[in-house]
Amino acid sequence: MEQWVLLRKGAEFDRIAQKFHISPRLACLIRNRDVTGDGAIERYLNGDLSELSDGNLMKDMEKSVCILKEKIENRKKIRVIGDYDIDGVNAVYILLRGFENLGAEADSDIPDRIKDGYGLNMDLIERAFMDGADTIVTCDNGIAAKEEIAYAKSLGMTVIVTDHHEVPFEESEGKKHYILPMADAVIDPKQADCGYPFKGLCGAAVAYKLIEKLYEAFGRNLDEISCLIENVAVATVGDVMDLVDENRIFVKEGLLRLQNTKNPGLKALMECTGIDRTRISSYHIGFVIGPCLNAGGRLDTAKRALSLLQAETVQEAKALAEELKSLNDSRKDMTAKAVEQAAKIVENQPEGKDKVLLLYLPDCHESLAGIVAGRIRERYTRPAFILTDAVQGVKGSGRSIEAYHMYEGLNQCRGLLERYGGHKLAAGLSLKKENIVPLRRMLNEECTLTQQDMAEKVCIDMEMPFSCVTEELVLELELLEPFGKGNVKPVFAARNITVLGGRILGKNHNVLKLKVRDGAGTSIDALFFGDIDVFFGFLEEKYGAGAGKRMLNGYAEEIELSVTYYPGINEYQGRRTPQIVITHYR
Repeated sequence: MEQWVLLRKGAEFDRIAQKFHISPRLACLIRNRDVTGDGAIERYLNGDLSELSDGNLMKDMEKSVCILKEKIENRKKIRVIGDYDIDGVNAVYILLRGFENLGAEADSDIPDRIKDGYGLNMDLIERAFMDGADTIVTCDNGIAAKEEIAYAKSLGMTVIVTDHHEVPFEESEGKKHYILPMADAVIDPKQADCGYPFKGLCGAAVAYKLIEKLYEAFGRNLDEISCLIENVAVATVGDVMDLVDENRIFVKEGLLRLQNTKNPGLKALMECTGIDRTRISSYHIGFVIGPCLNAGGRLDTAKRALSLLQAETVQEAKALAEELKSLNDSRKDMTAKAVEQAAKIVENQPEGKDKVLLLYLPDCHESLAGIVAGRIRERYTRPAFILTDAVQGVKGSGRSIEAYHMYEGLNQCRGLLERYGGHKLAAGLSLKKENIVPLRRMLNEECTLTQQDMAEKVCIDMEMPFSCVTEELVLELELLEPFGKGNVKPVFAARNITVLGGRILGKNHNVLKLKVRDGAGTSIDALFFGDIDVFFGFLEEKYGAGAGKRMLNGYAEEIELSVTYYPGINEYQGRRTPQIVITHYR
């Protein structure tokens, strides 16, 4: 059963509205996103690139710039080593583009997800050394590669780490002792003694900050690299960073630049996926561009996504974009099949009754385990691990709910695991096959989740009658964009609405269009993109057999619902009319 919670956060809404020339309703929505104080509100509404902090505030930034300037001037070979996801690929592209524009002799390497695993390893170090690299610059990884970096240093190489992940630590007597790699310089805003005020940057943003400072050191115009802000935006949304503070500024600016991007690869990818560049949003990055760029690292090689970003001709870009789209289509099909297999286990097998779901899908591609775990977590509102056969033993990924700390759950079972890592909401693990059943049992014996913990929580910004859904409101809501993690779309609610009728739309018959009326007598069109079968089952249970059919035939006056929704405008044949998109119902 869902928990519907109405947010009630106080502020001087009329004063804020008057000061910032917005409506009191928008002032309330901004307060609900925990943006407080005039300075923060001004930055939220109107923040631009001039308000980003100076990269020199990052620990070791100046040291890194001095080292790299000397290496570039002396024609020393630089090897950039990134990660296989959207953040790592864009970070590699940013560093390579910046280094090469400054005349550096630079190339890159990206680990293979299956063969190499995440981050630096000894093979990557040896490859760089054998290829004559003098210097390694990591991006989106390296902060936890203490042994690998020590090996690179033993070979006489210079190593600069740029990363954004948490610094590893050991805890004794209640104190954390942080473990930094012995690199020549370490740039990571998460270091305890780093003076950079915003700690939530992605790896590509950290890489961009380095290139920006390097350009200044060479006396070059920063306008030459401003096009790379679009890559920072793609990486920030794709890596699911909180869209607050500097991330919000990067993404707002990057989306504007993507409308007129000069990058042949990004342009081709938007064209082949049917994105209207003039209306691109964070949604398109998160659910269209991002999955295509990630598909290379999941099913083939992330170097294919890097090649797309580096493409110089329209023909090359188009071919690579279509390959990545095709890979992503395959990934979607494989994911859908694996999700259904997992759902059948949950609904038909004893392990489906567990509070912590540990599901073994031997044939699931290991790169999809995390996605499948996320879908199962969403469907059943429980922590979910998906395990699959690997080259050695079993590997898996987990995705959690807010009330369950996944890393700590695994830590309690560490005696059954070969390797594990992660954080509160996501984790990875490897184990011997014979330990699957004991692990499942132990995770659930140690689990303290209650039924209330596992109920989906729907946070409602405000109740709002349908008469308030106007073009002016929809336009004003755009001031809150870009939406995403940390800055979610507003949720409005209306209780006791009457359903007047409905019809099913879409070539796949997967969209429900309703005519609904609120208690004040205002009627409006409503779209529902959720599971129509489940919705019809709900109607039959509450209003009797044939309720759904009667509704489709226009005999639905007895059907009353409470709904959450987001307002919009439908444009058809030159006419613009208000409509809503229903997100939840009961």
